[in-house]
Order: sequence, then structure tokens, then C-alpha cells
Amino acid sequence: MSLAEAERFARLRLARTDRVGPVAFAQLLQRFGTAIRALDALPDLVRKSGAASIPPPTEAVDRELAAGGRLGARLLVLGDADYPAMLAALDPPPPVLWTRGRTDLLNQPCVAVVGARIASAGGQRIARGLAQQLGAAGHVVASGMARGIDAAAHEGALPTGTVAVLGGGVDDVYPPEHADLYARLIQHGCVVSESPVGARAQARDFPRRNRIISGLSRGVVVVEAEIRSGSLITARLAAEQGREVFAVPGSPLDPRARGPNELLRQGAVLCEGIEDIARAFDTLRTLGEPPSQPLSYDGDLDDAFLARVAAMLSPTPTPRDEIARALGAPVSQVAAALLELSLAGRAELLPGGLASL
Repeated sequence: MSLAEAERFARLRLARTDRVGPVAFAQLLQRFGTAIRALDALPDLVRKSGAASIPPPTEAVDRELAAGGRLGARLLVLGDADYPAMLAALDPPPPVLWTRGRTDLLNQPCVAVVGARIASAGGQRIARGLAQQLGAAGHVVASGMARGIDAAAHEGALPTGTVAVLGGGVDDVYPPEHADLYARLIQHGCVVSESPVGARAQARDFPRRNRIISGLSRGVVVVEAEIRSGSLITARLAAEQGREVFAVPGSPLDPRARGPNELLRQGAVLCEGIEDIARAFDTLRTLGEPPSQPLSYDGDLDDAFLARVAAMLSPTPTPRDEIARALGAPVSQVAAALLELSLAGRAELLPGGLASL
């Protein structure tokens, strides 16, 4: 069943509200049922604090929608019938996505190919060839449109289908020298972003970008990467999401091989070709949306209880179940308190039911 336009508008507005990240967004929807009701409830939720999560004015949402319309971009909000099923399985899913190009690719079997920006010629050849093989086998190839391995993977998969996930807005061509690749991706593939139209990529946007790359995919292949790199962050996120991690081995004399070789030591699947990926997928468990846990809490939360929950938090992420156990309170009540604290800027909600200061 399709969402009503008023609810789609409200979901975009809620997603653009200060201090409402994907975790808070998902919990607000779960608690109130619709974004319209969640927006109505926001003032009450933060009434006890000097800080407040204030939704952007409707005019600002209208401007974002108009900017997307001028680009010919398409908005997907969580709950839309064609929102990517693999992303819906994440905890939590991205609330909204802007797309350009073939949106249908987002719901086809997908494998990510990522790696170093300053990649060797050999590494780029491997990424391009592997992407071609994956495309011939019926897989869409996802990557991040960065220099090096990402660009080679997109080039290899353009004839069969490839998805580029951007850190900035769906119109942010970065790096600038990939303007031609971007144009071909829009024509033959798909470009996706969680950021508002017109936004320029900041460093903080790339972990979110990497999470979508892995989230769209059944597995992530790392071709070349140094130990401290975004590609290894993508691999870690993939493992946390229950996706398969593949690594192409390399020479120990090449610093770019240290990342894949370390992944292999940690249990990644050795990847020398499409056969290794196909073999792993034959035994890969089925991924689906996580079971919904009933966390609805309709009671009133007084200042004393909010203070007790806040006192349980530290910079180290803590499961809400542990907080509930320590306080002898229902998990639903603690979850509601954490949500209110996060909207007031006094806590940070993290995936997996975790919270921190």
C-alpha cells in the first residue's frame, strides 16, 4: 500500500529535523505510527528541556522537493512500496533517499566493490573485470563513485547496471573529474544519496554513505585498501549488517594490500573471481527485515525518571536493555526516555538499541 502524499511530506520533514537521525526517526515512527503524529508530538517530547528538536518549516521541505523536481530526481521515503528492501532490513534504515537514473536497480541483487582511491593499475583492472563478471551473472554493482577502485567498478558494470552512493546531495559531483562518469551513471545506472539536494559532501557524510553501499548489497568486495580507510569501514559495516565480506589478496610489499589481507585474517572470504562470490552466496542465509520489537510507551515520563536514565549513560555505548535492567524499569519506558533525551540533545541514539552521551 502506497503512503499518502501528506505522510511522505511529513517523513521528509521529520528526517530533516535537527537531532532526528535514523535511529530516532525509526523509534518515532514506531511509537506514534505516522510521521504526521510524530511531528505533532515533538514539542511535548522536548518540553522539559531548553534545547528542542525543531522541524524545518514546511517551506524548506517544499524547496527541497522543488530542487529535486528540477533535477528530475526521485524521492524514496521509508515505507514507499519501492523503497529498497535490503535497506529496509537495516537497523535502522535510512529515512529518505534521493535517486537519479534507474531506481529499479535498487531492488535487484547487488554486490558492492570498493577500494583505494589511489589504486594500482592492476587493482583497477581487477575491480573492472570483477564488476563485468558480476554484471554478467545478474548482479548490480554498488560503489561510491570515488577515484580509483570505485570508478573502475562502475565502468565495468555500466552496461549491466551499477549504483553510485554519494556522500553529498544527489547532484553533488565529487570528485569533479567524474562529471562524465556521473552523467553516464544517471543515464545507464543509478545515483543515490541520503543527503538533501544541493548538499556538498562533508567528512561526516561518508560513513553514512558507506553504510548505504553495504546495506544495498548481499556482499562487499574490497580490492585494495590501506588499514585506515573508508573501504575497511564499509567492510565492518557489512559484517555488522550480516552481509558477506570478500577480500582480494595482494602482495605484502604493497601498503594497499594490507587492508584486504587483514580482512582475510579476520575471516573474510578470499576472492579471486566470481566463482568465490557465487560459492559464498550459495550458503548465505536469507536476509529480511528485522523483527519489530514492541517499544510503545504511552505513560508520562517525569523529570526524575529522565534524570535516572541520563545518569546511566556514558561515552561508551550502552544497550537500552542493560539500562532497563539496572533501573528495574520496562525496556519500553527506557526506550521512550532515551528518545526524549536524544531529542533534547542529552543522549545519542545508536543502531542496535545502544545509547551514549
